[in-house]
Amino acid sequence: MGCSFSGLNALYDAVNGGGDVWINETRFKIVRQLGEGGFAYVFLVKEVVSDSSGSGGGGLAKKFKDPSHVSDDGTYAMKKVLIQNSEQLELVKEEIRVSSLFSHPNLLPLLDHAIISVKPTQEASWNHEAYLLFPVHLDGTLLDNAKTMKTKKEFFSTSDVLQIFRQICAGLKHMHSFDPPYAHNDIKPGNVLITHRKGQPPLAILMDFGSARPARRQIRSRSEALQLQEWASEHCSAPFRAPELWDCPSHADIDERTDIWSLGCTLYAILYGVSPFEYALGESGGSLQLAIVNVQIKWPAGPKPPYPDALHQFITWMLQPQAAVRPRIDDIIIHVDKLISKFSQ
Repeated sequence: MGCSFSGLNALYDAVNGGGDVWINETRFKIVRQLGEGGFAYVFLVKEVVSDSSGSGGGGLAKKFKDPSHVSDDGTYAMKKVLIQNSEQLELVKEEIRVSSLFSHPNLLPLLDHAIISVKPTQEASWNHEAYLLFPVHLDGTLLDNAKTMKTKKEFFSTSDVLQIFRQICAGLKHMHSFDPPYAHNDIKPGNVLITHRKGQPPLAILMDFGSARPARRQIRSRSEALQLQEWASEHCSAPFRAPELWDCPSHADIDERTDIWSLGCTLYAILYGVSPFEYALGESGGSLQLAIVNVQIKWPAGPKPPYPDALHQFITWMLQPQAAVRPRIDDIIIHVDKLISKFSQ
C-alpha cells in the first residue's frame, strides 16, 4: 500500500484539542486524546458523514475490504505521528507497508493512512505528519487492565488467561506463517488490546507493527552482532527482550523465536501483571540483562487458589535461553489448546 503525499490528504485544524482531520477523502472530528508516546498521539475520532455519502458507515464503508471493520457508531482510533527527518519518515512508511501485509482477527488492521508535508515553524521542527486510522478498542491494553486489576487485587481466571493467550498466539502465527516469516519484535502487554465481552472471554488483539521485520537474520561478524543489539535496544522493550538480542554471538542465526521469548514473558504478565524480570529493575545492584540472560524467574504470590503449576511449566518452556531449543508458534498453540481443554470451565 503506497503512502499519499498531498496537502489535501490530511488537514489538521486543532482548536483546543478539538477540530477536524481529513484522511484522504474522509473527514473526522477529534473527540478526545486517548494516549501519547514519543512523537505519536492517539485520538478517538468520529467520521463526519456528509449527506452525499449516504448511510451505512459513510464514505469509509466503501473503502474497507472487510465490512466488519466499519464502526457501528462511526468512531475510530487515529494515530498522528510527527516526523522530523527522513529516517523517521522511512520508519513510518515501513510501518504502513508491514501493517498492510497482515489480515487476521487478532491483529489490529490499518484501515487508512495519509502522510502530508508541513512547513516547519519556530515552535514545531517536524516536516511531515502521518495519520494512521485503526478500529477503536476503548477497554485499553493488557497493561492498562493489569494496572487496574492490581489496585483491586484481582486476577484473570485460568480459563481467561489461556483464552487471551491463545488469541495472541493466533495473531502471531499469522505473522510467522509468511515466507519469509515476520517477527513482531515487541510483544508485551502494552501492545495487546483487550475488549471485555459479556459471557465470553475477553477479545485480545496484537497491535503496533512499528518494529515488525522479516524474522530471519544471519549474523556473521562482531559488527553485525553489535548492530543487531543496537537495533533491538531501540525497538524491543527491555523487560520482554530475548537473551540473544541482549548479547548476540558473532556467529548466530536469529529467527522468529525471539517472539516466543516475549510471548512467555507476556503470559507471565497476564498472570501477575509484570514481566518475569521486572523485579531486577527494583533491586539495588540488580541487572535486568543478567536476570534475563540467566533466566532468573521469580514466581510471585498469585490468586487463591494459585494458578496451576502447568502454567508455570509452560512459561519456563518458552523462556529457554538457547533460541535453538525454544518451541515454535505451532508447538505453543498445540500446548495451549491442551491446557484449554484441561482447565476449561
